Amino acid sequence: MDVQTFIDPQLPRADLVVLHNLLEDIAQSKAPKSESVEDLGYVSQSCSDDETSKTVELNGTTPADALHGRDSKDITQLRAYNDPEHEEFEPTVFSSWDLSTVQLPFGLNQRVLYPYIRWARSIARNQNDVIMVTHLILYFTTSVPSAFILLFVRFSYLHGVIHSLVQVWYAGSYTLMMHQHIHMRGILAKEYGWFDHAFPYITDPLHGHTWNSYYHHHVKHHHIEGNGPEDLSSTIRLQRDSVPDFLYYVGRFFFFVWLDLPLYFIKKGKTAMAMKTAFFELSNYAFIYFMARYVNFRASIFVFMIPLLMMRIGLMIGNWGQHAFVDEVDPDSDFRSSITLIDVASNRYCYNDGYHTSHHLNPRRHWRDHPVSFLQQKNIYAKEGALVFRNIDYLMITFKLLAKDYTYLAKCLVPIGNQMGMTIPEIAALLETKTRRFTEAEIQRKFNPKPTSQYLEKL
Repeated sequence: MDVQTFIDPQLPRADLVVLHNLLEDIAQSKAPKSESVEDLGYVSQSCSDDETSKTVELNGTTPADALHGRDSKDITQLRAYNDPEHEEFEPTVFSSWDLSTVQLPFGLNQRVLYPYIRWARSIARNQNDVIMVTHLILYFTTSVPSAFILLFVRFSYLHGVIHSLVQVWYAGSYTLMMHQHIHMRGILAKEYGWFDHAFPYITDPLHGHTWNSYYHHHVKHHHIEGNGPEDLSSTIRLQRDSVPDFLYYVGRFFFFVWLDLPLYFIKKGKTAMAMKTAFFELSNYAFIYFMARYVNFRASIFVFMIPLLMMRIGLMIGNWGQHAFVDEVDPDSDFRSSITLIDVASNRYCYNDGYHTSHHLNPRRHWRDHPVSFLQQKNIYAKEGALVFRNIDYLMITFKLLAKDYTYLAKCLVPIGNQMGMTIPEIAALLETKTRRFTEAEIQRKFNPKPTSQYLEKL
């Protein structure tokens, strides 16, 4: 597979719209410039071929108009996918398939699938989120009974290994469902608020999360600090292609987050938040100890300990990839300290987690709105020199960085703005400059104190 040209047919429909839009920009940047147009952040807005140029001239439409028209058409299309009142509305029901491609035999679409979707739309807080109802049913019919059997009925190593493997497979989708949960204060309709509030206390430990730690660290800490100097998961003081620095990063989080996060809140004068964070983190550890000591030690290894180990490592590998490329000139910019991925793993299976820049720009933006928001702000992304990749996920970005394989990463870049005129070696060199550690003097000079109220409004 040539990562530079391959278009994965498994990409979600919205991703295909976005990717084709960007590829058309690239094609137009390589075409001869037929006339001068206003710079919209692209190298060129000329037409893609002579025939199109003639058509544009005959119709009295400039290439810039054509670009605006295409962008407007794509944005309208993406909005239609998300609008329950539009005839092209398509809720997300499954991870692996778009609803429009699902054709069940024996009339089961009409008899089973569509009635289920109507019911689930009434259960979900957002009508696009049928998939979250689907996944809750999945977890409560697989993970929960499997854990119960291992802990209280009958333990076997074969069952334990299968259980752990399934939980690792679920980890990404579950975590990003909970990512939506903690930012939007729930995923179910208000009348089911009691269940919305209660289920994480059952499912979080089974998937490797400790109680409320994701909320306290991610919402109340990471999005306040934004990968800045006081962010406990910040990458700026580390060389992002260094294996020793990466191991330090993972180890620090894995062994000391239970202490570092409460101390951070105390430093910020948030004593109550510090106490809540410490209580839930330590009580979850105590719960796992109790289950191992007094219920079933062997089962607790597979049900609680292995998922916790894998989740903590996975979160840090992912966050390293999300914030590995930090601009050397303006590292405090959301456009320049995070990236955008157009890939199957991040966006089909993990609720558009690839649109990380969009998420940092507005943490409460619904996950289905990220592609349309990206196209609406495409010119700003281009002018800011933002980085967009395809055919690669955060885990592979981390691995390729640690292998210093900048050529591979350069081939995965979807060039926008001035990047469109660069060669692969030039892009590779550009990426490498954005993984350098910052000195303390640079940090003091380039990071401005952030008014907390500004960020609390977005959370």
